[in-house]
Amino acid sequence: MSRQVDIFLQLLSQNCRDSKPANMTDMCQRLGFDVIGHLALGCDLKMQTEEKNRVMIRLLTVAKMRVNAFMHFPALQSFDFILKALPSKDAVEFKRIVTEIIKNRVAEDDRGQHDLYALMADHIKPGGLYDGILWSEAIFFMTAGGTPPAATMSAVFFYLSRYPQCYEKLAREIRTTFASGRDIQGSAKLSACKYLRACIDEALRMAPPSLATLWREQAADDPQRDAGPVIIDGVVIPPGTQVGVNLYALHHNEDYFPNPFTFNPDRWLDDTDEKSDTHRAFAPFIIGPRSCAGKAMAYLEISLVIAKTIWYFEFEKAPGPLGDVGQGKNETGAGISQPKEYELFDMFNANHNGPYLVFKRRTDCPDELEN
Repeated sequence: MSRQVDIFLQLLSQNCRDSKPANMTDMCQRLGFDVIGHLALGCDLKMQTEEKNRVMIRLLTVAKMRVNAFMHFPALQSFDFILKALPSKDAVEFKRIVTEIIKNRVAEDDRGQHDLYALMADHIKPGGLYDGILWSEAIFFMTAGGTPPAATMSAVFFYLSRYPQCYEKLAREIRTTFASGRDIQGSAKLSACKYLRACIDEALRMAPPSLATLWREQAADDPQRDAGPVIIDGVVIPPGTQVGVNLYALHHNEDYFPNPFTFNPDRWLDDTDEKSDTHRAFAPFIIGPRSCAGKAMAYLEISLVIAKTIWYFEFEKAPGPLGDVGQGKNETGAGISQPKEYELFDMFNANHNGPYLVFKRRTDCPDELEN
């Protein structure tokens, strides 16, 4: 992970020399996929530095749109055989890339790398590459580990560029806590940066990485059925009824989050009671047995990227129309209407674009990035 974050920082430094605005969605997504490629399958996707595999990001977006449509309109699945019988060029290319990644990893020694594949290799039966667990797990790791951290990092960059007082407060914390950029590592010192964590949590609240409503239904064989019907807030839920809570709606409920459309990291510092309604209503990684298993990794990746970027660079939104990319629009219609809110679109995972930022190297810190 550290090596991929260093590449991210070096690319930002290159942007400084070229005076080019950086699209943080593109940069953070490529970083996210490079990180999960190494952690999950020991694969160097090189999306940050090479064009070859970047098509995977677009192809996964199309696949997520399809899954999202099926989840909300299950009847559409009856037409799925048409898509499988007549695969598009994109689908064929996606299958080729993932197949190559899997074959290369399977050909290596199971213990050759410290990745998730090595942990589960003993439990995978040989054969059946496409209908086996390995194919499914590879797609899952890429989707769950590549895009959600990127959405949160992009949101943090967006809100810091719109709320200068938050930017300055975070910069003071990072630049007074660490002696150098190389000092910023996964450690107790990084965990002690309370305002950094507050900024990340506030971005997760305002821009949850999954916008889909995750429907649930009481199973027919649930032993608790004999104890009586499911009752939610006094409402009896008949068997077979699907229920769900949309995270964006929950995270913008004024009963739990006053002034919900304002980026206010201090709300997490003022409310230290983890049993309060504010903390109980905060569920960006879902709660219960199906909560995100990669939560700790996501927090570490996001924390490293934001802290190191703040240490080495100053940044602001790009001038002109490019600087408005990613923000809500003051008009009716689809999308978010508030200019200081980061715009997300529901494609199971959140889809997004921007912000475009202009970076400058800090003049009062050591030049470590090229070493």
